[in-house]
Amino acid sequence: MPMTQTQYQYLLTSQNGRVGTIQLNRPEVLNALSPDLMVELVDALEAFDANDAIGAMVLTGGSKVFAAGADIKRMAEALAIDMLVMDQLARWDRIRKLHKPVIAAINGYALGGGCELAMMCDIIIAGEDAKFGQPEIGIGVIPGAGGTQRLTRAVGKAKAMELILTGRMFSAEEALEMGLINKITPSELTLEEAQELAKTIAEKPAMAIRLGKEAVLKAFDTTMEGGLDYERKLFYLLFASADQKEGMQAFMEKRAAVWTHA
Repeated sequence: MPMTQTQYQYLLTSQNGRVGTIQLNRPEVLNALSPDLMVELVDALEAFDANDAIGAMVLTGGSKVFAAGADIKRMAEALAIDMLVMDQLARWDRIRKLHKPVIAAINGYALGGGCELAMMCDIIIAGEDAKFGQPEIGIGVIPGAGGTQRLTRAVGKAKAMELILTGRMFSAEEALEMGLINKITPSELTLEEAQELAKTIAEKPAMAIRLGKEAVLKAFDTTMEGGLDYERKLFYLLFASADQKEGMQAFMEKRAAVWTHA
């Protein structure tokens, strides 16, 4: 059975086997991503990331909404210098540096910062009712937590330009067609599907999972030659792991490997 943890004001967290689940929990404001919520979210993600008993994480907003954007009331009267000094978005960079895979389970709206948060995850499972979008243009700004960069890398320049400059919402079906998400499920099964996928990943050797994620992400910020060199070094490095020895020995002996995640 899942072990529920309640030390957060704006999150619900639980652990089931090697899977850690985090649920955004500000339903009265559609899980608006306030600075206080983001402080808690980064803390929860980093705590799971540092926990050797966790192999993968799931991030959800619940059955009705993922996150309908930033907390606009907290920003409406801010001046440019205020935003620069507070630099609230710098906290989001810590999510990018997580070692373990994070799977987003999206139901309902994932808009603005909610869409950006989903795109920071490594895999996205969406319910049939999911709606994505970067509507910031409608309030006089642009995405500021990576939306212009991650959306463009995911769907290409032409489509990203249209979506960001019009601010229109798009469905889970369109998101799948564009390559933004991995899978669409019945809405009532979204979290279950994400947790099952996380369980499958978490059961694999931890160091290979960590370096596999690292290698894929490297493809976005280096050349092909640089990426290939980086991949090769990580491949060789895994020969220092106990799980590499066990995995190859089990293959030769035609038996299931017993991973120690070391």
